[in-house]
Amino acid sequence: MVGLTASDVHPTLGVKIFSAGVGACVADVITFPLDTAKVRLQVQGECQTSSAIRYKGVLGTITTLAKTEGPMKLYSGLPAGLQRQISFASLRIGLYDSVQEFFTTGTETTGSLGSKISAGLTTGGVAVFIGQPTEVVKVRLQAQSHLHGLQPRYTGTYNAYRIIATTEGLTGLWKGTTPNLMRNVIINCTELVTYDLMKEALVKNKLLADDVPCHLVSALIAGFCTTLLASPVDVVKTRFVNSTPGQYKSVPSCAMTMFTKEGPTAFFKGFVPSFLRLGSWNVIMFVCFEQLKRELMKSRQTVDCAT
Repeated sequence: MVGLTASDVHPTLGVKIFSAGVGACVADVITFPLDTAKVRLQVQGECQTSSAIRYKGVLGTITTLAKTEGPMKLYSGLPAGLQRQISFASLRIGLYDSVQEFFTTGTETTGSLGSKISAGLTTGGVAVFIGQPTEVVKVRLQAQSHLHGLQPRYTGTYNAYRIIATTEGLTGLWKGTTPNLMRNVIINCTELVTYDLMKEALVKNKLLADDVPCHLVSALIAGFCTTLLASPVDVVKTRFVNSTPGQYKSVPSCAMTMFTKEGPTAFFKGFVPSFLRLGSWNVIMFVCFEQLKRELMKSRQTVDCAT
């Protein structure tokens, strides 16, 4: 984010968007089982039946899922997840620097905290509205199980899009936009601003050079801060998006039902897999993002010099 490439040339907007999309997809493929485990732990408690399988912990959830429903179930919803990263992460991360420059006043040499937060709010909000249908399909495919005497609602990604659109209307594909907007604004702001500030501090104080170790440390710290702040909204978003029509009257109703039936700890269900997922996702994504930007700009310079 902050700082120049190795060749002191700012990457173009297209390079940033492309690098963010590719980095996010790579991170998603590697960490997707953790995301599936997080979703299963978050929706656990909605249907209390004696025959229901209980998930315990991150590894326990992953192991139980693999044994009872097959290893491939850990990647249920991956196509929608990749679609989400292409339409969502590429914009919220790729546009961040450009939007931050827009909010930076002429007297500032570097972006202020206010301009960083404003950029995070803006890119996160825009990306949610564009990518929400992919989020709805991803969560529902991850949450559905055939073990409790129920037929799966969907047979695949595009089947899910079609059924949701025909049975719930097009607005069904944007179900849960409000809590997802809140969640992703928090995540985008905390993640990008914390990463930016940490990277800037490490480089400015000469603790680390602007390279992979610096990117790794900054991304890990950003992942923890983001998980801590976003967990309550994330759980409510998952419950509401996964709910059947009429199960909850509204987002506040969903949150209140959780609080009264399961207590305040329900808002932090799946915290460990959330952090493992977001922390590792951040590390993989930001390292890929930074390195890919540099390599693409080096390649571009080589081509320009040759011509």
